[in-house]
Amino acid sequence: MAGAWSRSKIYPPALPPRSGNAGAGATLSEMVYCAFKRDIIHGVYQPGESLSEKDLANRYKGSRTPVREAAVRLQNERLLSIVTNRGYFVTQVTIQDVNDIYEFRAAVEGACAELAAQKSAESESIERLMQLAQTTYRVDDRANYIQFIEADTEFHMGIALLTRNPLLIRAVADMRSQMERIMFAAIDGGYYGELPRREHCDIMEAIQKRDQQLARKRMCDHIYISKDKVLRLASGGSRL
Repeated sequence: MAGAWSRSKIYPPALPPRSGNAGAGATLSEMVYCAFKRDIIHGVYQPGESLSEKDLANRYKGSRTPVREAAVRLQNERLLSIVTNRGYFVTQVTIQDVNDIYEFRAAVEGACAELAAQKSAESESIERLMQLAQTTYRVDDRANYIQFIEADTEFHMGIALLTRNPLLIRAVADMRSQMERIMFAAIDGGYYGELPRREHCDIMEAIQKRDQQLARKRMCDHIYISKDKVLRLASGGSRL
């Protein structure tokens, strides 16, 4: 998805890590990783952009060592590519990547919804997810939509947490990085999407009723509806 996604080369100040990702006791390496990752997801760096270790060290106010450690972690998360003797490159998101991401999400998050309906959960967790399911946003209000993106991530991660399966939780967390990146790229192109409130509420209704198959179906339907929206948006180009 090219063209509409282009951004200014003048970088804004480095963003602080999102609350909960790097606390007061976090190491410099962890703080650099969180800020670097957040900047990639928020679109501060363009897909395919070359980044130098020296410039990154200056931006994140650290030495090259924590930048190098962060880069390795981000490469493992498919947000960055390390090319020997050339530097770091922000990964592209192709149409095939989008298809792969959504297929993976449907398989993993469908299973999460099914298990969440099967296993009992604390009422506080369900109540919080119901609140998140009803989150709204204002079109053309970037700050408000960013809050929605964060609520959307908390909603999907919350359902994964209901499974009490660390492997599923990790898988969903990894995919949320990719999803947030796609959502930020969309709003940078002027697209705010369609509010998925009804779909989220339907998923929670099935989980509350402990209807495992319905919970899986509604989650998969929700994910494939989202995929169709993104692919329609991408029809004018090949990369995010």
